[in-house]
Amino acid sequence: MKKLILPTGFLAALFGIIIIQSCTKYPNLTPTNDITSETVYANLAGYKSVLAKVYGSFALTGNQGPAGNGDVQGIDEGFSDFFRLFWKSQELSTDEAVISWGDVGIQDFHNMNWTSNNSFLTGLYYRSMYQITLCNEFIRQSADDQLSKRGISSNDADNIREFAREARFLRAFQYWVLMDLFGNPPFATEATVIGGAPPPRIARPDLFAYIESELKAIEANMPAPHSSEYGRADQAATWALLARLYLNAEVYTGTPKYADAITYSKKVIDAGYSLISDYTWLMRADNNLNTSNTGEFIFTINYDGIHTQGYGGTTFLTHACVGGSMPASSFGVGGGWSGTRATKNLPQLFPGYPNFTTITDRRAQFYTDGQNLEIGNVTAFTDGLGVTKYKNIKRNGSPGSSQDFSDIDMPLFRLSEMYLIYAEAVLRGGTGGDAGTALSYINKIRGRAYANDPNSTSGNISSGQLTLDFILDERARELYWEGFRRTDLIRYNKFVEGSYLWPWKGGVASGTGVSPIRKLYPIPSREINSNRNLIQNPGY
Repeated sequence: MKKLILPTGFLAALFGIIIIQSCTKYPNLTPTNDITSETVYANLAGYKSVLAKVYGSFALTGNQGPAGNGDVQGIDEGFSDFFRLFWKSQELSTDEAVISWGDVGIQDFHNMNWTSNNSFLTGLYYRSMYQITLCNEFIRQSADDQLSKRGISSNDADNIREFAREARFLRAFQYWVLMDLFGNPPFATEATVIGGAPPPRIARPDLFAYIESELKAIEANMPAPHSSEYGRADQAATWALLARLYLNAEVYTGTPKYADAITYSKKVIDAGYSLISDYTWLMRADNNLNTSNTGEFIFTINYDGIHTQGYGGTTFLTHACVGGSMPASSFGVGGGWSGTRATKNLPQLFPGYPNFTTITDRRAQFYTDGQNLEIGNVTAFTDGLGVTKYKNIKRNGSPGSSQDFSDIDMPLFRLSEMYLIYAEAVLRGGTGGDAGTALSYINKIRGRAYANDPNSTSGNISSGQLTLDFILDERARELYWEGFRRTDLIRYNKFVEGSYLWPWKGGVASGTGVSPIRKLYPIPSREINSNRNLIQNPGY
C-alpha cells in the first residue's frame, strides 16, 4: 500500500503520514491500494479513503515502537497514540490512577510538577494538532469549488459534503481536547493558508464559542442517530459533545450553561439509546455489540487486534494494568506491562472496600491478591489495587483476536455520561429539567450496577441522597479510567485544592494542595519557541 500523501499544513510533519490498513470495523471506509496525492480526491472513492485516514488517526500512528517503559521520548508509536496520551493526562494526574514506570516525565503527572518540556504533554498537543490538520485539509478539499473543478456532482457531491461535516465534528472534538487541557492553543481552519504565517493564538472563551458554533452548524445535517456505520459520527455524537461542552462552560468561559447541558444531554437520551445489561461488558473484546440496535455507545475509537495493531489505546489500557500475580490469560493478553493501578480513593467509593470479598456494585473491578491498598512507593507495581475493567476477552469468555493487541473499542461518548450530565446540570440550577427525572436516570445506572438491570431498584438512592458530591462520586464509579477525572475534579474545585487529597498528590505521600496553575497544562516549549503568536499559560 502506498502512503496517502496530503498537503497537511502546520505541525503535521512531526508525525509523518499514517498508513490506514483495512479494518473490519470500518467496512465501507477502507482505503484502496495505490492511492497517490494526484488521484486521491478524484472521485467519491478517493474521498472515502481520506475520510478513513481522518478517522483512523484516532487509533493508528503508523510507526511500530516499543510497548511502553522504553527509552523513547514522547512521539514513537507507543507514546504517540491519541487516547493513550489523553488518558495519562486525564487519569494519572488524579486520584484514580498511578503508574510504576520510570520514563522521563511520566511521574510528573501524579506529582503535579510537569513542565513545558514534558514529552507526553508535547506528544498529546501535537497529536491533537495533527488530527486537526488532517480535518482541515479534508474540509478544504471538500468545498463546493473543489467538487465542481473535479466534475463531482449529484449524490457523490452530497456524500462528500456529509463526510466534510463528520470531519468538522472530529476537528471540534480535538479542539475541545486542546481547550480543556491547554486552554489557549493556536487556531487554524480550512481557510488557513498552507505554508503561510504561523496560526494565531485563540483565547479559551473564543475557542469555546467556535466549537459551539461548529457543532450547531452541522447538527441538523449530520446522520440521524443509529443510522451511520459503527465508529462514524452522527447527530447524537454532536449532541453529546455539546452536552459535555456546556457542563464545563463555567470553567472554560466563566459563564455557566447548565440549561444547555440539560437540553443536549436530553436530546441524546431521547434518541433511543439504552444501557446494556452488564457493566462488565463495556470494556470487552466484543464491545462493538454495545452499539447494536439501541445500545449504549454513541461514538467510539475502534480498535482491532489484527488490523489496528499498536501499543496505544485499549492495548495500553489492557496490558499496563496486568502484572504481579495477575494471570495475564484472564485479561486476554500474553503478558502484562506492570504499570497502572488505583489509589485507595477510587476503590473506597464502592461497597466492599477494601477487600471486595463480597461485591454488590458490579462496577467495582479490582484485583487485590498480592496488591497493597496503601501506596508506599508509586513505582512499585504491587502498591495500589489492580483495575480489571479492561479485558481483551469476549462476553462468553473467549479471547480476542490477538494476545498482543486489543479488540476493545474505546467509547468517547456513552449513554450513562449523558444521564450524569443531565442530573448534575439540574442540581446546579439548570432549567429545562427536573429533579425527579434526574433521580430516575441515576437509579437506572445504579440498577445496572447492582442487579444487571437498569430497571431494578436494588441500587436506588433517594432524592435526599442526590447531591452534587454524590454525582461526583457516581461519575467516578461509573466512568473511572475512561478519561474524565481531571476535568471532573477541576469543575468541582477539587483538583489542585488542599481540601481534597489522594496518595502522592503533588508528590507528597499523604497528598498536598498544589498551585492553581496546574488546572491548565503548559503549551509545549518548542511550540512557544516556533510560534511567536502564542503566549505561555501563566506560571510556566
